[in-house]
Amino acid sequence: MQQTAWTISLVLMAVTTVIFLWVVSGASVKASAPANPFRFRGSLFWIAIIAGAAIAYMTLSTWPLVAYANTANAADVIVKATGHQWHWELSQDTALAGQEVEFQVTSADVNHGFALYRNKTQLLTQTQAMPGYVNKLRYKFTDPGEYEVLCLEYCGLAHHGMATKFTVK
Repeated sequence: MQQTAWTISLVLMAVTTVIFLWVVSGASVKASAPANPFRFRGSLFWIAIIAGAAIAYMTLSTWPLVAYANTANAADVIVKATGHQWHWELSQDTALAGQEVEFQVTSADVNHGFALYRNKTQLLTQTQAMPGYVNKLRYKFTDPGEYEVLCLEYCGLAHHGMATKFTVK
């Protein structure tokens, strides 16, 4: 999905650049007024609205918001995750593939960003870890392997080393 968003962004930036250059190149040319000068603008406006709605639907429809709207059902595994300067404390660090894991994330000291990564490059999900508050983050692990928990919120000098592993069997 990130590649799709990046490609769409590049295409839209290129189109904007071409339109900008077209307008700049024609700025010094005196043109005669067309019969209806707003007809083209109106069409362009509606094309932009429809394209924007389509792009928003395509890129936002896979977000997990709907899946988490009804969290009345109990998760298969509950993991209490507490952020400390500069380590994570997990109540358990393993789960089985196919299980839905609910991470109950909090912090013992300062704000932290709790993020689950696969292969150190693919961000799967994230939430904030804040003192005095518990964020519930649910994720269903479909593939076995070793996942990395990293901090996404700068929390001090050893922030870069704030990592732990979560294993899915």
